[in-house]
Amino acid sequence: MAGIGFELRKLLRQDTLLGMLRAYAYAGVIGSGPWVLSIIGILIVGVISLGVVSPAVAVTQFQVTVTYIIAFSLVLTGTLQLAFTRFCADRLFEEREDMILPNFGGVTLLVTLVSGVLALLAALFLFPGQSVLFRAVLVACFVVVSNIWIATIFLSGMKQYRSIVLLYGVGYGITVGAAFLLRGFDLEGLLLGYLIGQSTLLSGMLVLILRGYPSKRSVAFELFDKRWLYPSLMLVGLFFNAGVWADKFIFWMDASTGSPVIGPLRASLIYDIPVFLSYLSLIPGMAVFLVRMETDFVEYYSNFYDAVRKGGSLSYIEDMRNQMAATIRVGIFEILKIQAIAALLLITVADDIFRLLGISELYLPLLRVQLAATALQVVFLAIINVFCYLDQRRILVLLTGLFLVLNVVFTLISLQLGPQFFGFGFLLALAVSVGLGLWLVQRSMGRLEYQTFMLRSG
Repeated sequence: MAGIGFELRKLLRQDTLLGMLRAYAYAGVIGSGPWVLSIIGILIVGVISLGVVSPAVAVTQFQVTVTYIIAFSLVLTGTLQLAFTRFCADRLFEEREDMILPNFGGVTLLVTLVSGVLALLAALFLFPGQSVLFRAVLVACFVVVSNIWIATIFLSGMKQYRSIVLLYGVGYGITVGAAFLLRGFDLEGLLLGYLIGQSTLLSGMLVLILRGYPSKRSVAFELFDKRWLYPSLMLVGLFFNAGVWADKFIFWMDASTGSPVIGPLRASLIYDIPVFLSYLSLIPGMAVFLVRMETDFVEYYSNFYDAVRKGGSLSYIEDMRNQMAATIRVGIFEILKIQAIAALLLITVADDIFRLLGISELYLPLLRVQLAATALQVVFLAIINVFCYLDQRRILVLLTGLFLVLNVVFTLISLQLGPQFFGFGFLLALAVSVGLGLWLVQRSMGRLEYQTFMLRSG
């Protein structure tokens, strides 16, 4: 995140309202762009296709198919996202930028092969009743989206934030436009339009990456050298992404809440819409999270470790530690405050949205629960980010593994308790994980000098 953090700090130093608004706008798009724009794009494609696509169920089939593509691609690439981020950060610190692009090529090649094989097997054996075109586009979409998550790692560290924001806008604009133009070809047309838009987005990402990280080599697999590979970070990425989707999969697969849509894919109307609407409130919270973490916290973090490496005074080191802790507290408070405002605004229009989508207002309580869970998810991300900076990998594995297990267990219990408890599994899993995470952050910050000097002396 160093690149975007540098640009955000430059905007905030302008000390103007416009500079502050631009900083938070860029942070919101980059921090939550893939999530929120995917949701908005899927919803818009569904709306513009109603009454045109025949049969009408094809619209739902498209939305569910894309949702599964996003979910499985995130879980699959989650094993590499953090590990690769750490590899890139270490090589930049060592001033060995020439190693980054070749290893990106290696990771991309690996992701393409694995995602392609898995998607091909799924298309051949799980969708025998669908057309050849549908299955071919399904495989291509899964490969492209999987590579987008890997490419996003590079974009978050580059200084070309204006190009990044423009790229996201163009990519998802083309997704909606292509789906609109091809909607006459029903399900296959909608999915092909999605593929065209996502391919455009990935192509733009690759152009920015090639320009930002020049190298004479194209492909390398040094990331998987035991000197530079962190299995703990691979587990963290897997546990977190699986944890985020665990409750959704459970509701989809349960006979009382889910229903078949296409092939083996199922959906849950009573759960999916409130969940997706709640994620629209992510933008302001993610903007605050990114600005706070990549401006104030990183500044004090850098000062702290620079002083440690260069023999700074103990009083200065302690002051920087205290400033880091204060920034974490203020940042989390601001995240909760801004998420509460976003939740209230969404609740005020929820009645109209539910009426437009033909959903009973009985599900409004579930939306409120999911909005609270979304706020905690942003806080959980902030906690994970802090421990990533502090290199506390065991704690990261503990927190994300606990989150996954609790979400599965609590969601299964909520299904047994009945509709009035739907959504509380996800909320309680995050509440426990966040509570433990905050305690561990406080504990780690209190022992930071001891841990730092012990590690340094070892």
